[in-house]
Amino acid sequence: MTRQLLLEPGRHGLGMTHASMKADQTTTATCGYCATGCGLRLHVRDGQAVGLTPETQYPVNLGMACPKGWEALEVLDADDRATSPLLRAGKGQPQERVDWDTALKTFVSRFKAIQEQHGDHSVAFLSTGQIPCEEMAYLGALAKFGMGMLHGDGNTRQCMATAVTAYKESFGFDAPPYTYDDFEQSDCLVFVGSNPCIGHPIMWERVLRNQNDPEIIVLDPRRTETAMAATQHLQLQPKSDLEVLYAITQVIIENGWIDRDFIEAHTNGFEALAKHVQPYTPEQVAQRSGLSVHTLRRAAESIAHAKAASLWWTMGVNQSYQGTRTAQAIINLALITGNIGRPGTGANSITGQCNAMGSRLWSNTTNLLGHHRFESAEDRNRVASILGIDSQRIPDQPSWSYDRIIEGIKNDEIKGLWVIATNPAHSWIDQDQCRELLDQLDFLVVQDMYHSTETAVQADLVLPAAGWGEKEGTFINSERRYGLLKKVRKAPGEALADFQIFRAVAQYWGVPEMFEKWDAPEAVFQTMQELSAGRPNDLTGIDGYRQLDQCGGIQWPWSRDDAKRHRTPEQQRRLFADGKFLHQDGKARLIVERPSPMPEAPCEDYPFLLLSGRGTVSQWHTQTRTGKSLVLGKLYPQNPYVEIHPHDAKQIGIANGDGVTVISRRGKVDVLAMVTPTVQSGQVFMPMHYEVTNRLTLSHFDPHSRQPSFKDCAVAIVPRVS
Repeated sequence: MTRQLLLEPGRHGLGMTHASMKADQTTTATCGYCATGCGLRLHVRDGQAVGLTPETQYPVNLGMACPKGWEALEVLDADDRATSPLLRAGKGQPQERVDWDTALKTFVSRFKAIQEQHGDHSVAFLSTGQIPCEEMAYLGALAKFGMGMLHGDGNTRQCMATAVTAYKESFGFDAPPYTYDDFEQSDCLVFVGSNPCIGHPIMWERVLRNQNDPEIIVLDPRRTETAMAATQHLQLQPKSDLEVLYAITQVIIENGWIDRDFIEAHTNGFEALAKHVQPYTPEQVAQRSGLSVHTLRRAAESIAHAKAASLWWTMGVNQSYQGTRTAQAIINLALITGNIGRPGTGANSITGQCNAMGSRLWSNTTNLLGHHRFESAEDRNRVASILGIDSQRIPDQPSWSYDRIIEGIKNDEIKGLWVIATNPAHSWIDQDQCRELLDQLDFLVVQDMYHSTETAVQADLVLPAAGWGEKEGTFINSERRYGLLKKVRKAPGEALADFQIFRAVAQYWGVPEMFEKWDAPEAVFQTMQELSAGRPNDLTGIDGYRQLDQCGGIQWPWSRDDAKRHRTPEQQRRLFADGKFLHQDGKARLIVERPSPMPEAPCEDYPFLLLSGRGTVSQWHTQTRTGKSLVLGKLYPQNPYVEIHPHDAKQIGIANGDGVTVISRRGKVDVLAMVTPTVQSGQVFMPMHYEVTNRLTLSHFDPHSRQPSFKDCAVAIVPRVS
């Protein structure tokens, strides 16, 4: 990427900014936190970013930014940045600083020794949704085609696997159909297990711009900030959401409020769906869900009679042992009412991480690069031809899922692990077991911005990586928009962009010729374009990074034919406007399954159900970055806490602010009590951002997506003994 692309004097006014942010030039880049994908205007002086403001012309955020975005530069200056490689001489020895040559020779010799003794597939990698598409593609190709690994997955397994699986089965491809303009065009918005007011605040701001006086329906066990703003809050019992959605579907079908023409022309499976939901009457579901018959019927009528209904979900659905079928129940509702492909409609999964969709398409983990299939000889040959490699280097089967890789460590099948830009020692379910297993590895390499993450502290080798603002590439946001990440700062010390680390590993491993064309991120992007040609995610019409910059990002698909017909991409483009889906017959599938019982329900010894999720707009995931900001820290309690209903607090004998111990079958943690009626009696809530939360969670998974069910486990709460 040229300097002229990065820094364009006079392109933007500086706005009302502090004198410390006085800049020579400005440039716009995509934010690197959540998958909203906001445009941030970076103020650059002497080649270095000195401040930022929201980009007023960017089609995503329209001049808005959440607290995390405002602090995106601040967290790059943390004292615990990884600035040089760190190597542990042996188990129990401290990590010591080494040079890059020593680090890379150790990386290669240790991993190759493990493979020679235990087989190529005894080494695996765990990737991320936090690095650009180009780095994901490089890592996946290097690990699988160059280093001989079979197994590698991403931390997006923890947030988006359910949505991916649901879309693939229902639509024929991982294809979120919407654009953010739909938040403003709907006259009925349904949020299932989703709290965008906190989790995706700029999306919520788009809802607030809606001039249609919309009905807002929220399905959530907690009275969240979004639920407080809703016109209808269905405060259901946890994990009754699938039955509630079936009851709403039953009412709509029973009353004939369906779009029969659309169903007959564009779907398969309606008769089976109608038969399946017939027993799920509001009267039958009311008691199990804790909702009244009237509440269920009113929600069904609001959805059915809307001119444009949009249905949205996030982790409350995805992170569930029956999340895939719940997501598909949402998709079914959109399809049978014809709410797809039009402004203000859709069955819309809101993505979590800034580049989770990039991971889905380009990480080379569960799908071959570009969403090809490892199992398909035709796909393997096509990818091999484009990359210029022998197709025999490409595995003929996909990787184990994240949980199976962790199980592989337990079973001594995985002996070496390369962890890139993620923190499983904090974020993975049943945390104590995960940490024990990481210690069991023969060799653990962690590649990260910070040497202080819980996983980096356990590593045998730490490779220091550049972060957002210190490298280049593309992210894909929730609405399928490719946006640019730009280098406007120098990484500290000896830290390198992940892209450069992967290039160095390829050189030291002895396969540099395999990637000789990939001398810069944009060269990888050009290969990605070739790989996408003729596929649902086609991006061959994008005229390089410069056009992405000029357009404020571009949604896929954008093919060469699209570019010939339209000089400039429309900023708001939806999928399936023509009613053609991506299965071979062009039709969507209506998919159902019987609800499953909760794997670990409350009992006499563990009488409360623990829910977890995002607790604040100011923190993100494991606080690896946001925890470095003093400003963000002031917006969020530093001490871990558990929300508990006043009735339950009284029964236990605790008051707001008291110390309590939360106990599950896997561990116990000391936290503070936050007494609040926003949770129901018999339920408690802890934010996922705290290190202690996943010491409690139960290791169980959706059988279709293999996504962990973080949202339910049985716990007891007792006053803390001082």
